Amino acid sequence: MNPVKGLVKFVSLHIRAIQSTDARVWDGYVYAHPQATLYHLYGWRNVIEKTYGHKTYYLAAIKDTPTSSIPAKVGIFDQHPASSIQHPALVGILPLVHLKHFLFGSSLISMPFFDLGGILADDKETEQALLFHAIGLGQDLKANIIELRHTQPLKCLNSTNSTNPTNPTNSKNPINTTNSINTLPFMTRSHKARMLLDLPDSPEMLMKSFRSKLRSQIRKPIKEGLSIKIASLELLEVFYKVFSINMRDLGSPVHSKKLIRNVLEEFPEKAKIAMVYKDAQPIACSLIINFKNILENPWASALRKYSSLSPNMLLYWSMLKYACQNGLTQFDFGRSTPGEGTYKFKEQWGAKPTAFHWLYVSLNGHQINDEASEKSRFEPAVKYWQKLPVPITRIIGPMIRKHIGL
Repeated sequence: MNPVKGLVKFVSLHIRAIQSTDARVWDGYVYAHPQATLYHLYGWRNVIEKTYGHKTYYLAAIKDTPTSSIPAKVGIFDQHPASSIQHPALVGILPLVHLKHFLFGSSLISMPFFDLGGILADDKETEQALLFHAIGLGQDLKANIIELRHTQPLKCLNSTNSTNPTNPTNSKNPINTTNSINTLPFMTRSHKARMLLDLPDSPEMLMKSFRSKLRSQIRKPIKEGLSIKIASLELLEVFYKVFSINMRDLGSPVHSKKLIRNVLEEFPEKAKIAMVYKDAQPIACSLIINFKNILENPWASALRKYSSLSPNMLLYWSMLKYACQNGLTQFDFGRSTPGEGTYKFKEQWGAKPTAFHWLYVSLNGHQINDEASEKSRFEPAVKYWQKLPVPITRIIGPMIRKHIGL
């Protein structure tokens, strides 16, 4: 890959694309970094490549590592005691996935299909080096846009511009990748919130913290005879049945069943399926994954025809109970837009919002579309999709969904 022309050279800092031989060191950095998220783990590369075949680029920022002395088939971070090679220090990472389609465009995203990802770095200089390298990679791949989904804004951008994240278009201070005349338009969006709930030491303490109305809502599905089961691959088929029906009803193409299977197989000690039943009928489900002290919930679904039984209340209570019982201290309800129904549902459990900081860099000079225009673009397709038979959506849905980054 050719670097961005005119890019400032970082004397002791090198950006490398790493492979599976260095997965252990990559994950070690992720677990040690205070801003790391579940989706920074190396295993997601395997999940996405196995499921959809997208090309991935896992960039590592390394200090004080000679480039010419390391054997090609040996991991970057392997020790070489017989040589004088200095052991490299990993100081930053950036996982990137290339989504390319003639209809949906070409994008480099960290991470597609999930709320989180982006650059992890020890300092501002490393952030900037990884960002500039990603821009150069995107230009080589002829990508239209880069999307980096951060929990906090990049220091290397905040120090050089005054972008307002809530009204983010920055035309006065675009990213200067050459220190000369070439600049790239960008924006940071913070219009959606991550809903996090701090958990006590036990489910009993959590239940006592709820208002009486919420406790009554939790008891209702139990009185209606609903039950819950938490397991792994043995629940895959029933999970996908509920998941695909719900996604059709929402008007959205469903992910491939292979994606769910690959997540469960890649993270066998972390990932589980929670399934709510009415008698023997599966009616609501979720996939949960623990990372550090947080229980994540990337996907949850419920069948509309059973909404009067409040299966979602039992589903979410069971996930919270599971988190407390396993010593986790936070539950991530996922992404919501303030004021909308899902936001209010999560807020009633006590979840607190923290803003996302999603960075968009236009590589072709075109204006970055806002979310409202993107929604209106797909409204006709949503209405059509809701009318399709579920078996048809299970066939063609994954072929479309693999190219949609959200």
